[in-house]
Amino acid sequence: MAFSSDSVQVFLAVLDQGSFSAAARALGRVPSAVSMTMAHLEAELGLALFDRQGREPRPTPAARALEPQARQLAAQLQQLNVQAQALHQGLEQCLTLAIAPELLAGRWSGPLAALAAEYPLLQVEVLAAPQTDALALLHAGRAQLALVFERPSIDGSEGFQEVGSETLVAVMAPQHPVLQAARAAAQARGEPAGAARLREEHLTGTRQIVVASRDPAQRDPRFVYARHHWRTDNHIAALALIEAGLGWGRLPHALVRARMEAGALVALSFENLSNALTLWVDVVWSRARPLGLGAQRFVALMAEAAAAAQAASR
Repeated sequence: MAFSSDSVQVFLAVLDQGSFSAAARALGRVPSAVSMTMAHLEAELGLALFDRQGREPRPTPAARALEPQARQLAAQLQQLNVQAQALHQGLEQCLTLAIAPELLAGRWSGPLAALAAEYPLLQVEVLAAPQTDALALLHAGRAQLALVFERPSIDGSEGFQEVGSETLVAVMAPQHPVLQAARAAAQARGEPAGAARLREEHLTGTRQIVVASRDPAQRDPRFVYARHHWRTDNHIAALALIEAGLGWGRLPHALVRARMEAGALVALSFENLSNALTLWVDVVWSRARPLGLGAQRFVALMAEAAAAAQAASR
């Protein structure tokens, strides 16, 4: 085989340094070794890579044609060596991140992109699962990290890093009968339709669309208000059901902002309570399993992104 990792390195060094002697200095070798390596390579390829007629060797058209692939191969070999060293130091072969569907519109892809730049060969898997299910995946060892809302109580088996907050808003389709009735009542009082306000009994007495665990026994009282509710494990399905006028839902503002701006959803106004509910968002891991380098770095990058976002908002 003509090209090897060593001959590629020497070939590129001569191209970059402009001479055999300069390449030898850059590589820490004697010039005769560099010249011999190139001579052997040319003989095996049956190609002249450098024109030696002048004072310094000049790359031939064949050398320039081979250069792009040689540089690509050198970069791949470097990545391979970095990956092997990282694996030796504790980098996981695959990092699995479970994300609560409501948080898919949040700031997690930027830190993941930075992680990919640092460990380009690290395999990454992103799973969308309702909060309870995401934590179950975490504790079962199926995922190394979970991006979820703050838990009602601290679990000693979990480690976590707070990475910001998310504001949930109660939304409803503009054609929903409850909202239409409230607007009609406002107009009957001589008020504009936009001044229609609901009360908490409208929430408890109207069907709610909830993103919830696949296990029907799991129910988080922070997210379920209505006596009658429909469940889905998918945020897109929840949005479709709410937009169809089949119920109301409390979803992250980042997730519904575009729908509200388009007029497909309306943020509800209330007489006796605030619409917004702000919850902290955490990256969580199991204390039963040590985190690999990739997971550790992702947690740090998420914390940095949260700090930057907080500073920008001041």
